[in-house]
Amino acid sequence: MTYDYIIIGAGSAGCVLANRLSANPNTRVLLLEAGPRDWHPFIHMPAGIAKLVSRKGVNWDYNTEPEPNLDGRRLWWPRGKVLGGSSSINAMCYIRGHARDYDEWAAMGATGWDWNAVLPYFKRSENNERGADDFHGSGGHLNVADHRYRNPLSQVLLDAAAQNGFPLNPDFNGAQMEGFGFYQLTQKNGQRWSTAAGYLNAARDRDNLTITTRAMVERVVIENGRAVAVEFQRKGERVRAEATREIVLSGGAINSPQLLLLSGVGGAEQLRQHGIAQKLELPGVGRNLHDHLDACTIFRCKQPVTYDKTNDVWIALQYALFRKGPGTSNIAEAGGFVRSSLAPDERPDIQFHFVPAILDDHGRNRLTGRGMTLHACHLQPRSRGHLELASADPATKPKLFANYLSDAEGFDRRVLVEAVRTSRRLFKSKAFDAYRGDEMFPGDNDDSDAAIGAFLRKKAETVYHPVGTCAMGTDANSVVDPTLRVHGIQALRVVDASVMPKLVSGNTNAPTVMIAERAAELMLAG
Repeated sequence: MTYDYIIIGAGSAGCVLANRLSANPNTRVLLLEAGPRDWHPFIHMPAGIAKLVSRKGVNWDYNTEPEPNLDGRRLWWPRGKVLGGSSSINAMCYIRGHARDYDEWAAMGATGWDWNAVLPYFKRSENNERGADDFHGSGGHLNVADHRYRNPLSQVLLDAAAQNGFPLNPDFNGAQMEGFGFYQLTQKNGQRWSTAAGYLNAARDRDNLTITTRAMVERVVIENGRAVAVEFQRKGERVRAEATREIVLSGGAINSPQLLLLSGVGGAEQLRQHGIAQKLELPGVGRNLHDHLDACTIFRCKQPVTYDKTNDVWIALQYALFRKGPGTSNIAEAGGFVRSSLAPDERPDIQFHFVPAILDDHGRNRLTGRGMTLHACHLQPRSRGHLELASADPATKPKLFANYLSDAEGFDRRVLVEAVRTSRRLFKSKAFDAYRGDEMFPGDNDDSDAAIGAFLRKKAETVYHPVGTCAMGTDANSVVDPTLRVHGIQALRVVDASVMPKLVSGNTNAPTVMIAERAAELMLAG
């Protein structure tokens, strides 16, 4: 059980690394994944995301600790526990963020991660079916496509946006991010195109790549300041695998810092509480946790055009035979990026995802009737949380303190209040007149700051973008350097969304793939 590289986590980043590092036939690579193979048909059928909500077998099924500013609620944080990770259960929206996001990373100490430096890696990863240009790539492993099917209400949203003076944007990842339009998707031939489908399947038959699923990693073995091995449980047995070159943590914003702590890397007090021998004092591990908080404004729909009540047999048949119809939809087909009155710079600070259905509590709370949902999230939150171990047992979930809406100035709350008002304004536009029924949420027709604030405390939820817990930089609170090496530990890197020093202005899957592409090049360069 000796390899050149051991990658922990076969998610959005780990699958990329497995492909790139094993391209050299003389390099032995082990990829470890705690979850199963991505065999379930709901993973590959895009509209299956509505069914995946209740499938705990492919989901880590996390919950935060009670959130003080959200009425003490414990928010549900689904994260992918399957080959492909969260790219196997997400809504497939291909968004990179704003160029200024990456320039800001570089200014914060992540040298070499400015926009001009990262754009080539976005393009390298991408096969955009529209073709290559100054912003897009062709021939990459991550297929990016337009919808094969769109609900008519998605176009109505764009009409409403235009009526409110918002620009229409055919490409959020092009020269201009602001505006409303249809999302491009990580799909191919009408199917989900996760990193497992795009990267791992292309490398699966290589003799020098070993893929081990249902492997629960317990710790990284660190000797004399160097990561030398990994210990994991599989089928009731403890297995030790050694690495001659490097070990890479790609477990995401929750699992990677948890594993560092279990391995003795982190703050002394926390490790002492759980009887873990400290290998290195690194207080930033698990800190800087932040996420996009999201508010759903929902109206009933007067016409039978939503996805609430569908002929599932007919949809499945269309999909199975022709890869067409609603089965190919990611449900969140349209959306937009706008600048609020509080935006501090040229970046949009609010993102919208439109769903032609009633979507309450991530779809877990099934409400009767037909409706339309407009998600709105604040893209550059100032609030910060942290995670910490609940136990030295690797199978015990860590404690997540998201600390939403906790910034001292109340800035995050004010932006979200404005976002809800904008959602209401869009729904009340002339374009929606033929479809709009009663408002379900917030539901009180009270547009005051106090009423919307109460609604946020009662109903706001994650939109699935936690980052920052192994932040990249050079200051005392950073965890990895700009080459993604863990400070003070040789042969150990972190490659996933946890290294983002600050959230990007949008969905986090495409940036995570980019991080892995650049990390692979850094690793192969030595």
